[in-house]
Amino acid sequence: MTLTLFPIRLFFAAFMMLLAWPFAFIASMGSDEQELEKPLSWWRKIVDVLLKAIMRMMWLAGGFHWINVKGRRALPAEAAILTVAPHSSYFDAIPVTMTFASIVMKAESKDIPVWGTLIKYIRPVFVSRADQDSRRKTVEEIKRRAQSGGKWPQIMIFPEGTCTNRSCLITFKPGAFIPGVPVQPVVLRYPNKLDTITWTWQGPGAFEILWLTLCQFHNSVEIEFLPVYIPSEEERKNPVLYANNVRRVMAEALGVSVTDYTFEDCQLALAEGQLRLPSDTCLLEFAKLVRSLGLKPEKLEDDLDKYAASAMKMKKEKVDIKEFSAYLEFPVSQTLESMFALFDENEDGVIDIREFVIALSVVCKPSKTLETIQLAFQLYQSEGGTVTEEDLACILKTAMGVSQIDVTHLFRAVDEEEKGKITYDDFYTFAVLHPHFAEDYLYADQMGAESGLETSSLSAPNGICTDFSPDNNGDRRKPLQKKLN
Repeated sequence: MTLTLFPIRLFFAAFMMLLAWPFAFIASMGSDEQELEKPLSWWRKIVDVLLKAIMRMMWLAGGFHWINVKGRRALPAEAAILTVAPHSSYFDAIPVTMTFASIVMKAESKDIPVWGTLIKYIRPVFVSRADQDSRRKTVEEIKRRAQSGGKWPQIMIFPEGTCTNRSCLITFKPGAFIPGVPVQPVVLRYPNKLDTITWTWQGPGAFEILWLTLCQFHNSVEIEFLPVYIPSEEERKNPVLYANNVRRVMAEALGVSVTDYTFEDCQLALAEGQLRLPSDTCLLEFAKLVRSLGLKPEKLEDDLDKYAASAMKMKKEKVDIKEFSAYLEFPVSQTLESMFALFDENEDGVIDIREFVIALSVVCKPSKTLETIQLAFQLYQSEGGTVTEEDLACILKTAMGVSQIDVTHLFRAVDEEEKGKITYDDFYTFAVLHPHFAEDYLYADQMGAESGLETSSLSAPNGICTDFSPDNNGDRRKPLQKKLN
C-alpha cells in the first residue's frame, strides 16, 4: 500500500486542496464584518456548494468512502454553537468541511499557504498567543457571535481542548458554555477494525498517522448530531456546570466514561523533568483545586516570585486558614479549605506556606525540576545558603506530592565533604553530572515493587495519563489525600 495506494491518495488529496484554494480566495476577497453577518449572496452560495463538494472528494480520496451522519443538524437560530467530542485527530476536520461552521484557530494558521486561505473562508475566531488578552477576547467574540440571533455561521468547538484516544471524555473547557446559549452536542466515532486515526500527544506522529490511514483501503467515520441542549438558568450562570452536564449527555451517547482530569493534569503526571511524579501523588488533586479556586497556572507563573517573596518573609512561621486566605487574597471556601487540608500535615490547623509555593511551582513548571528545587532552596536555606537533610526531605516530598521519602542516600552523595549541609550549587552540580539522580537515589528505594510507584512501566488504561483510569461510578469522589498522614 505504501508503494501503490498511498502515493495515489496523497496526490489526489493534495490536488483537491489546491483546487479548492482559488474558490476560497475569491470568495474571501473584500469580505468585511458587516458583509459576513448578511445572508450569503447567490454566487457565494454556489462557491459554498462547490467547496463542500471538493472537500468531500478530498476525504473520498483519503479512503473515507462514505460518512455516516445521524440526527439533524440544528439551524444557527436553534443552536449557535456545536460542541464536538471526542477530539482525537486532525481527521476531526471532516465535520468542519461538511458544515463550514466557524472554528477557533490559532492566528498563525491564517498565514499557512493554501490552508490559511481555506481557514479564513469559514470565518474562524482567531486566538493570538502574542496577545495576553487573547483568551478574554476570544470568549467575548464567541459570545458576540453566539448571541447574534443566527446572523453569524455556527461555531464548532472541541471543548476537550486536546486530542485523546476516545476511551473517555476529559474535562470540558468552559469557553463554549460561557455565552449561556443553547448548544448542539455532536459526537464522533471511528468504527474501524484497526485504529490509525488517533493522534494524541503521546504516540505516532502526524505524518505516520496520515501514512497509516491512507494505506487502509476503507476508513469509517460516524457523525451524530444529538438534540439541542437548552441550558437551565443555573447552567447559564455556571458555565462549568453547563459544560459538565453536556459532557455527561455526550458520554452516555458514546457509551464511555468521564474523568475530571484535564490535559494539563496529564502533562503534570508525565512531565519530562528529573522528578517523575508517583501514581499516588497529591499534586494532581492540588492542580484541580488550583483551577477550582480560579487560579490559572499559566498566569501564576508570573506571580510565583511574589508568592515566594511573601513566603521568605514568613520564614518558618506557619499560617492558619484565615492567614492562608489573606495570603492568596481569596475568601475562605470549601475549595480553599480542601487545598489547606492537603498541607495540614498534623491536622493541627496550620501549614507551612513554603510547601504551597513549592507545589505551585511544580504545577506551573512541571518539566523544570531544577528551577523548582532552586526556589525551594531559597525558601529553606539558612543565612549561609545551606540546607540540611531534613530540609531536603521536606523539599522533595512536597515537590513529588508524597507523604514520606528517604533522601539519605541522595543527600550523602551530594554532600561529598560530609558537612551535614549542602548548597544549591552543590545540588545543581550533582544533578548535571547525574541527570537520572531520582531513579538512582530516590525511586530505587522509595518506588520499588513494594510501594507500586513505578513511573516508567505503568500502563495507561484510559489512554490519556498513566494510572488514572476513570472510576466506573462517575459520581463517586475519592477522599482527599493529604500530603502527609
